Amino acid sequence: MTRKLPAIVASLAVLAAFAVPAMAKDNLILGMVLEPPVLDPTAGAAQAIREVSHYNIFEGLTRVDRDGTVKPLLAESWTVSADGLVYKFSLHRNVKFHDGTPFDCSIVKYSYERAAAPDSTNAQKGYFEPIASTECPDPNTAVVTLKRPSALFLFEMGIGDAAMVAPKSAATNKTDPVGTGPFKFARWVKGDHVDLVRNEEYWGNKAALKTVTFKFVSDPSAAAAAIMAGDIDAFPLFPAPETLPQFKADPRFTVEIGLTEGKTIMSLNDTRKPFDDVRVRRALAYAVDRKAIIDGANSGLGTPIGSHFAPQDPGYVDLTGMYPHDPAKAKALLAEAGHASGLELTLTMPPPTYARRAGEIIAAELAEVGVKVNLVPVEWAQWLDKVFKTSDFDMTIISHVEPHDLDIYAREKYYFNYHSPEFNALYKKYLETVDTKAQLDLLGQMQRKLAEDEPNIFLYILPKIGVWNAKLKGMWKDAPIFANVLSEVSWAE
Repeated sequence: MTRKLPAIVASLAVLAAFAVPAMAKDNLILGMVLEPPVLDPTAGAAQAIREVSHYNIFEGLTRVDRDGTVKPLLAESWTVSADGLVYKFSLHRNVKFHDGTPFDCSIVKYSYERAAAPDSTNAQKGYFEPIASTECPDPNTAVVTLKRPSALFLFEMGIGDAAMVAPKSAATNKTDPVGTGPFKFARWVKGDHVDLVRNEEYWGNKAALKTVTFKFVSDPSAAAAAIMAGDIDAFPLFPAPETLPQFKADPRFTVEIGLTEGKTIMSLNDTRKPFDDVRVRRALAYAVDRKAIIDGANSGLGTPIGSHFAPQDPGYVDLTGMYPHDPAKAKALLAEAGHASGLELTLTMPPPTYARRAGEIIAAELAEVGVKVNLVPVEWAQWLDKVFKTSDFDMTIISHVEPHDLDIYAREKYYFNYHSPEFNALYKKYLETVDTKAQLDLLGQMQRKLAEDEPNIFLYILPKIGVWNAKLKGMWKDAPIFANVLSEVSWAE
């Protein structure tokens, strides 16, 4: 990996001699590493879906702003009953879907009931389980009654999975998305790009950009070269951190290193041997060196974590000291678990650069404690099917970018198969607690429980590395959610 670095830097230097990044006043070409499998954020788990369509094509009642706060969107305001069970939303009037379908309370009722239905394919179906009913006293008012208080309800209704969809277009949104947002879907050239055009009849403030192209470039060196040559205007999740010094030194570019909610972990299949033994899981945690992984996979950019929680969020507990890098301790635990002669495991690696690079480093670290790791790189569609859908894997590396997602450890079925009645009870109590101090205490207890059980190997928080043309304004530095909010983006005069 390091042997390739001089070639990459040299090619950038040549391009810099004549490259002039694009400065079109109303068009944007935005780079992404992964191509989404579909374009409907209510129909798949891949965050690449939301990077294209959330807040651009589709909108929900609320939105999560760049600072992580909840703001109104299709709901212009709301009130909450004293017991925290009844949410009364006042909806914006005169809102239409891109095909002319009116937006009103009937759409809210349909969208929420569809998401919670037994046959729902919504990746965050649990968000809607607390909803007891959605009623429409009039077309511009939606009354949502919960079965129990939910501390995260308004936040979750601003996530892409809670986007409003119309009955007429719901079945075809995967490939022909129709929303209420500031951009309309134009075309999808599979394997290459997606085009959006400005919604000239948007109910809110019209976007400055007339057209947006999402260009898919998975190779890090190709991504860097495309930015330098001006073939791509912005790469909000830049995959080649080793090239940043050159971009930082060039005044034609902006480089922003921000925060994400991306808990990067080595997921383990907890019901598959030998991972059903907590001693093995803890041994693997002692065997990995988080600093070496961050340095090698992300050029030193990233924050170590010891549980499934982002350090910038309220309630964070620093548990990185529970499993310091200690190969001797790892060997002792493996021997205690009956694996003194070693283990042979498979590590499935999805396409993101951080996953492929980290996989190579982890394989070398585990070899030092007698664990042979077979590295198996797969494409994104294969990972979603083999790992995420069917749990057919030993280990994998992935960044869970959903905010406040401790719920995945309380689910009856989730791909890494962690099951803990104690954790489930803590999470249920947390959701039903309205006192802020008590909530923070419960968050700490859940983090400690996960660190003790070590269902996955918690590595680091993925940084948001953004590189874009310095003439661009309005790009997000941080990523409290993974979305490219392009209605806020414009070119400087």
